[in-house]
Amino acid sequence: MSNPIRPVIAIHGGAGTLNRAAMSAETEVTYHAALRAVLEAGQAALASGATAVEAVTLAVGMLEDCPLFNAGHGAVFTHAETHELDAAVMDGATRQAGAVACVTTLRSPVRAARAVMEHSEHVLFVGEGAEAFGRAQGLEFVDPSYFSTDARREQLHRALATNAAPMLDHDGAAAVAAGNAPLAEDRKFGTVGAVALDAHGHIAAATSTGGMTNKQAGRVGDSPLIGAGTYADDRTAAVSCTGSGEMFIRVAAAYDVCARMAYAGQTLAQAAEHVVMESLMEIDGRGGLIAVDREGNVSLPFNTEGMYRGVAYVGDTPQTAIFR
Repeated sequence: MSNPIRPVIAIHGGAGTLNRAAMSAETEVTYHAALRAVLEAGQAALASGATAVEAVTLAVGMLEDCPLFNAGHGAVFTHAETHELDAAVMDGATRQAGAVACVTTLRSPVRAARAVMEHSEHVLFVGEGAEAFGRAQGLEFVDPSYFSTDARREQLHRALATNAAPMLDHDGAAAVAAGNAPLAEDRKFGTVGAVALDAHGHIAAATSTGGMTNKQAGRVGDSPLIGAGTYADDRTAAVSCTGSGEMFIRVAAAYDVCARMAYAGQTLAQAAEHVVMESLMEIDGRGGLIAVDREGNVSLPFNTEGMYRGVAYVGDTPQTAIFR
């Protein structure tokens, strides 16, 4: 007799360099509370029979609304002092996927990505085309200023003042944070994501990001690229990545986890660990990923000093962590 399915959701809010000395107790509580609130919502949805796609969309949508992370409200600025947002969703049951990139006024990029998956014959829309599709789907739009926060703007201005190269996700805000961030903002990858297993035995993944501080307009990282930053297949795993996007693209990180399981017979833990600790590090790729398989096994490896992360099985107390 097979074991009953235990629905589970896992989330990440970015990986980066540990700065425990700069963390106040109040700030640590704030981050853990934000992660826990998202996990509890996803956990409750799964307990009520929600699909994995519904659960990851809900979780990532909540992370987009939280200014602590680099997605949606609180997204980083481009070199032109604008916001360009990316997101993707993939359903492991059907291997259908949807994504948007370089959107500027869609309030929730992850919901737009899901709309692409469910209401389009295409997978990826970018820029004005993505916005037009979202408008046709009746999605919510906002003024670009909705995504802005003072901390992100100051982060960009400091980068411009020092002629700094484009900085991945939250990179560049350490001086701005002045000791108030649990991870050093100079070395933090703030992409958000979620993976889930539902009561029907299906898995899904979703990822969303504001990209790189001071990035050139039009740059797209791994998050909306199916197989690079996001992938899901019921036969293997659902994966959402966070880190140096160009490197994750070059090793097809999310898909490689699934391929190692399918073709090399590796377990989820073995495959995820190999991609993060070997394949990525061979080309100086930094970051991590979260993954779940249809048996409910969860893996959350990272090669940086910390990663915002959490796991919640239905019926259990949600677990959150920041440092190793």
